[in-house]
Amino acid sequence: MTSAVPGAENAVTVLVYSNSAEVRTGVRTAVGRRPAPDSGRIEWVECARGADVQRELDQGGVDVAIFDGEAQPTGGMGLARQFKNELADCPRIVVLIARHQDAWLASWSLADAVIHQPAEPVESAAVVAEQLRLRRTAIPVVR
Repeated sequence: MTSAVPGAENAVTVLVYSNSAEVRTGVRTAVGRRPAPDSGRIEWVECARGADVQRELDQGGVDVAIFDGEAQPTGGMGLARQFKNELADCPRIVVLIARHQDAWLASWSLADAVIHQPAEPVESAAVVAEQLRLRRTAIPVVR
């Protein structure tokens, strides 16, 4: 059976990092299982520690990573900058920010987009769907 929307049948992997289970759940709930008709069904990977994020991204296969900018002890903005500088095929990175004034810091972190906390469903789904589209249409990295 073919899908009416190109690419919608393919599952995508979205990682969410926060030391707070409540934040991770809020993001998953706000984004949902399929943020747009043209995106694949999301397979969620949850990480509570920076080391877990490192392991998952080193394994590959993550399409979008959502990092909590307020996470402790390792903040999501620092991780975003680290991975953007270290990974040849870095997934699209979205940073959760608690204050609108933190957008400049998210820019410094090299994040591809931001979601404002608390995660609002329409905004969150739209941001993740756009990042999935950009990931799908990106030029592949050849090693």
